[in-house]
Amino acid sequence: MMVARRGKQRAPVPDPVEVAEIFRRFEAADPDPQGELYSVNTFTFLIAVVLSAQATDAGVNKATKHLFAVAETPQKMLALGEEKLRDMIKTIGLYQAKAKNIISLCRDLIDKYNGEVPDDREALQSLAGVGRKTANVVMNIAFGEPTIAVDTHIFRVSNRIPLAIGKTPLAVEQGLEKIIPAQYKLHAHIWLILHGRHVCKARRPECERCIISDLCHSSEKRV
Repeated sequence: MMVARRGKQRAPVPDPVEVAEIFRRFEAADPDPQGELYSVNTFTFLIAVVLSAQATDAGVNKATKHLFAVAETPQKMLALGEEKLRDMIKTIGLYQAKAKNIISLCRDLIDKYNGEVPDDREALQSLAGVGRKTANVVMNIAFGEPTIAVDTHIFRVSNRIPLAIGKTPLAVEQGLEKIIPAQYKLHAHIWLILHGRHVCKARRPECERCIISDLCHSSEKRV
């Protein structure tokens, strides 16, 4: 059930009971969800997330399996050099700009943070190639903070169900933060990404196997 606010035309407000039930089902189906990016430590996870912008996790993983075998620290990545790094990630979209950003990022980690990845969103966003979404992913998965990183999957799913309607990722992020019950916030980001990636797909949502189809109010629903 979606409740519409009176007065000025606004987006419908999701029923808190339905929202809680959606995330209860996600938790019941996958109590310990895992991201799909390959990494060996916090630094390599940060690099993987930077590389994943406008690229698939599977594509990133193919390149980073070899990259992280030889450069799993900022020092080793910097020693690798931009040219060699470009060569190792050239199968990933925007690899030239990403290589440049990663080298700059490594210098800052060494110079400003003793080679450690900071556990602060503002500090993370000060690094080359790290925007709010990347910072939120790292805060959530690497440091266990209940942040919501809105990628294309979460943006689509949240507007489609709908959970939080917004025209920008930030608007959706802020909307989700308001409605997701506290006990589900830690894993909400991963549940929504996996749901969007594997079930609630862009071109053809697989509603026939969706565990929350009866709670979905989308006009695109197929069952």
